[in-house]
Amino acid sequence: MSKRTLAFITATIVSIIYGMTFTIAKDVMPKYIDAYGFIVLRVGGATILFWLFWLFSRTSKKVRDEKIDPKDYPRIIAAAFFGVALNMLAFFKGLSLTSPISASVLMVSTPMIVLVLSAIILKERMQKRMVFGLVLGLIGTTILVLYGKSVGSASNASLGNFLVFVNATSYGLFLVIVKKLMDKYNAFNFVKWIYLIGFFMVLPFGWSQFEVIEWSMLPMDIYWKIGFVLFFSTFLTYLLNLLSMKELKPTTVAVFVYLQPFFATLFAISLGKDELSLVKIASAILIFTGVYLVTQKK
Repeated sequence: MSKRTLAFITATIVSIIYGMTFTIAKDVMPKYIDAYGFIVLRVGGATILFWLFWLFSRTSKKVRDEKIDPKDYPRIIAAAFFGVALNMLAFFKGLSLTSPISASVLMVSTPMIVLVLSAIILKERMQKRMVFGLVLGLIGTTILVLYGKSVGSASNASLGNFLVFVNATSYGLFLVIVKKLMDKYNAFNFVKWIYLIGFFMVLPFGWSQFEVIEWSMLPMDIYWKIGFVLFFSTFLTYLLNLLSMKELKPTTVAVFVYLQPFFATLFAISLGKDELSLVKIASAILIFTGVYLVTQKK
């Protein structure tokens, strides 16, 4: 199996995990743990895992002897802000206010955002069909944000959808920023710093919510769901994403976000957590059409 094929497989696994996360995390927030308190728990736990994993990986001479250039720390700090702090704060707060399907459909705008950021930062040329695709995607996103009413516990769907879109933008910028780090370093050597810095960024927002968690009142299935989000949705997905970016471009990695609405919808509907509506279907068609036009080769 080639390294590129393996990268495609890992990126697909990430999409499956993220698709399940929309519904699993929704069961935890905000009933048992408020959004920002959950982020402190998630980032703090993943930080410990990344540092332990790095200590274990130091048995490799390449990892042990590799040093980070001080000039790259500003990029690491930016990756921590966009890839951990703003990304998670916006996503978890947005998900606590909207529904799993709306959130997953909005995440499909990430590849278009990556393309725009690549054009601005990496000076890649944009074609007319790409601009048209961006406009269609923007229209679909706007419809979903303004009119994508949700069922269940969606207390403020419009604000929730907007925050998920902020999350998608932040994640897109993270993919562009972290690519140069992946080309230069072993992932284990810098991801631990991204999460440690990101932890201190989210701590002021979520500490007050974290310290009031009533652990003795949490049902056992909620403990399992917290563990799933901490290990699979955070530690494993970030690790697999970084490894896949060794072989793939940021726009290619972002393309796998397209699979998330399918897995999220399938998982949410199978558990009776959400339902489709004409507005969601129409906005999804516009977004997917825009994404298709943007990412097609010449």
